[in-house]
Formats: sequence, C-alpha cells, structure tokens
Amino acid sequence: MTGATPSATRPASAFPAVILPAILAPAAVLLAGAGSGPVLLPILATLAVYPVLALLLARGRRRAAAIATLLWAASLSVSVIGLTARRPEAMEPVVLHGAEYREEMFGFIRSGHGRESDPARFLPQHLLHLVAFCLLAWVSAGLLGIALGAVLVAYMSFYVGSLASAGGAPALAFAIGWPPWAILRVVAFVLLGVALAEPLLLAAMRRVRTPGPAWRPWYLTAAALLVADVVLKYLLAPGWGALLRRCLQP
Repeated sequence: MTGATPSATRPASAFPAVILPAILAPAAVLLAGAGSGPVLLPILATLAVYPVLALLLARGRRRAAAIATLLWAASLSVSVIGLTARRPEAMEPVVLHGAEYREEMFGFIRSGHGRESDPARFLPQHLLHLVAFCLLAWVSAGLLGIALGAVLVAYMSFYVGSLASAGGAPALAFAIGWPPWAILRVVAFVLLGVALAEPLLLAAMRRVRTPGPAWRPWYLTAAALLVADVVLKYLLAPGWGALLRRCLQP
C-alpha cells in the first residue's frame, strides 16, 4: 500500500502546532518588555501557548500538548534570561515577583542560609504552588494554570538572568542557574496541567470523551518528579548555592 495510515501521518501534521508556542514566547516577552507593569507578561505568555494546548487536547494529542507546553516553558525561560542578562533594570518591572525572588536567592547564595536549603520553609511554599496550580488548571481547563506557570517560570528566569548580569561568572550562571530539581518541578507541573485541562475543555466543547489511555501514568510520573524535586533540593541546594557564589564575586 502506498497511502499512509492516519496514525503514521499524525506526528508530522502536529509538528507545526507543537513548535508554535516556543516561537511565540520570545515575542510575548519582547512585547511585555515594551509595555508597563508585571501583568502583561503572564497574559501574553499564556496567549502564546494556550490555544495550541487546547487544540491539541481537543484532537486527542496529549503527548503533543505536553511537548508543546514544555518547549514553550523553555523558550519563555531562555527569553527572560537573555533579556534580563542584558538589561536587568529594564526587565525588573516586567517580571512579577522577580526582584523579590532575586534578592532572596542572592542572599542564599552569599550566606548559604535561607528558604532554599530549609525544608521547613520551602516545603510549604512548594505545596502552596502545587495546590494553587492544580486548582487553577482544573477550574479553568488549564488556562489559569498556564498563567501561574508563566509567572513561576518568569521570576525564576529573571533571577538566573540577574545572576548572569552580576558579572562574576556569567557562563556558570547560564549553565546551572536553573537547578535540576526546579526543572523536574516544571516538567511535573506541565504533566499535571495537561491532565487537569482536558475534562473541562472537552466538556466546554460539548465533546464526549472517547476511550483512550488513562491519565493515571501522568499523575504518577508527576508525583515521582515532585518527590525527586524535594529530595534533590534537600540534598544538593546548599552545595549548589556554594557553586554559584562565584557568580556574585567582583
């Protein structure tokens, strides 16, 4: 047979949609930088990915939706880091909670003490972010969860860009400013966001959900990543901060 089956053609047909949010994310950051106030960035960043996420989920392309969202998060982060490293003072009013998080992390790196290395302090914050994200994603078909995710990615990236702009060791800041446990947390949030978005999204479109793979493996994978996030942060954060200390030295 010369004709391709639908399953064989699906991955190729989904490719433009999968990479589109990653292409639009830098434009969202640039437009937000040209505006005023910290609300514009999460709005524009959400608009860059949510229509694609909804479209892919409506077509039953769960994995493609997750990949598109992960690529968007990576592109958003790189864009914020790059612009912040060049002009931190210009990006500061653009990134919600960016300046506060930067000062918190710089203080931790300099002193070795802070919430980053204290489970009694970082676990409640992690739990708050997780519960808020899941509730927002569930009640809004993923829309508000994406917006909260954009805020979290942006202020973490602003800190990394600020670390690079400090001048001590910019290459080191670019390489390990994002610690591995935080990356695991982003992946877990993406998996949860995609899984929680589907039910209400399909209900809003008045579509009956066709039988398909259950979401249980996604939830289990996200849970494993979140546990690994906490364990790695507890074990490695103090040494990681010491590694980054050179970035803040003149």
